[in-house]
Amino acid sequence: MEQQQPTTTMASVSTAPTATTATTTIQAPKPNPAPLTIADFIDDDDVTEIPTIQSNRKSNTLPIWGNQQTMNLNGLVLENVKESYYYKNHLVEIDSAQQLLDEVFYKVKHLEPWEKGTRKVQGMTGMCGGVRGVGAGGVVSSAFCLLYRFFKVRLTRKQLISMINSRVSPYIRGLGFMYIRYTQPPADLWEWFEPYLVGCLSSIGKGNYGFPLSTIDAHPFFKDDEEEIDPRSGGGDIMTFGQVVRIMLTKLDWYGTLFPRIPVPIQKEIDEKFAERKRAMLFGDGRLEPRRDRDEDR
Repeated sequence: MEQQQPTTTMASVSTAPTATTATTTIQAPKPNPAPLTIADFIDDDDVTEIPTIQSNRKSNTLPIWGNQQTMNLNGLVLENVKESYYYKNHLVEIDSAQQLLDEVFYKVKHLEPWEKGTRKVQGMTGMCGGVRGVGAGGVVSSAFCLLYRFFKVRLTRKQLISMINSRVSPYIRGLGFMYIRYTQPPADLWEWFEPYLVGCLSSIGKGNYGFPLSTIDAHPFFKDDEEEIDPRSGGGDIMTFGQVVRIMLTKLDWYGTLFPRIPVPIQKEIDEKFAERKRAMLFGDGRLEPRRDRDEDR
């Protein structure tokens, strides 16, 4: 009775096994999944490329490096985050990354751990400056409250990619890069940050950072580095995102708190890659080796 269905009738015209096999053979091949594109990650027509680590990793689940509960945050900062009115009475109720992004847009004006003028102890150094007790550091910033909440809701790879490539707010991008620095394996940091680094190497080149216009036009991330952000509470420390990620790769201190320490062997590799980039800029054409003089080829 099932032969009344058109598809089944067509399949039952021939009962020979070979015909059935032929029909199956026609229907069996499936197109290979298309490679991931920027459209799979962010809804922004101005962005046409994404770094390799962002597009080639199949898992949408990000690893968490280091302490799985503290996010590797300074203990004093973390305790002030947990006890802050903003976190306890508002952010803990938000489980949506999109809602948290809205909070960043409206609440975050800098990326320091403390609000300006609220530090209660002068001359503090190191992770906690020898000070104990919630509130000893001052009023913790909305930025760090949101950073920790992003950690608690566990951002996915796609969500994090959307943040660091955002065109909505530089502070969304900034918190995305901070999330990477605090939570991602040190061995992956260069791959995450390298596409955004061109703008921070302008001490040698001039204008277009020592690279020809053809190179810059061919790679949109050269232009992305020109976007600026002011991470300082109260303002006055404007820098490009290239400079931001360079600091994250080479410095531990971040406005009075510390990033997780990068293991020495990995830090040496990062330093050498910076040296290679500097040598490339000295040659002026973006290559990692000297350009041979035309007369040498004759």
